[in-house]
Amino acid sequence: MASERMAESAARHGEAAERRAAAAERPDEATERHDAAPLPPPRPLDAVDQDILRMLQADGRASVRSVAERVHVSRANAYARINRLVEDGVIRGFGARVDHERAGQGTSAYITLKIVQNSWRTVREQLRRLPGAAHIALVGGDFDVLLLVHTPDNRSLRELVLTRLQAIPEVLSTRTLLVFEEEDVEPQS
Repeated sequence: MASERMAESAARHGEAAERRAAAAERPDEATERHDAAPLPPPRPLDAVDQDILRMLQADGRASVRSVAERVHVSRANAYARINRLVEDGVIRGFGARVDHERAGQGTSAYITLKIVQNSWRTVREQLRRLPGAAHIALVGGDFDVLLLVHTPDNRSLRELVLTRLQAIPEVLSTRTLLVFEEEDVEPQS
């Protein structure tokens, strides 16, 4: 009986991992579904939830067993908490941290954009389709949008800015800030 429950739990965990992997292979589809489905109102996170988030940010491949051991809860409790964090939209996915230079994307830049008023949604959809787009944010201040891109070289960056970005009718102006060195900040344990 216990072995059947463990096998069933492992199967569910495997199915969830397969769904996450499939969603990671189709980020646009996952994003579209996520945007379309209304999320439940946010629930407060306790210290255990926060610890789980820190662990998974540091190692998204951590097993439920290792998570449970490190936060001192049962595997069933850890599994339920992780699932709730995913279902509530707190955890949006699992992925790899990439060294862009070693992956052939040696040029990075932040690009600021001024856009036509009330065109954010249209512009965002077009920016999502740009090759190398890594982060898109609507911001307040002297410009409207902040875009992070990774490209193979300066020539590719120039092509992206002058041909692709400035061809979007709602983009009024751009400013490119070349990144000389970057580092992802790792979560504190």
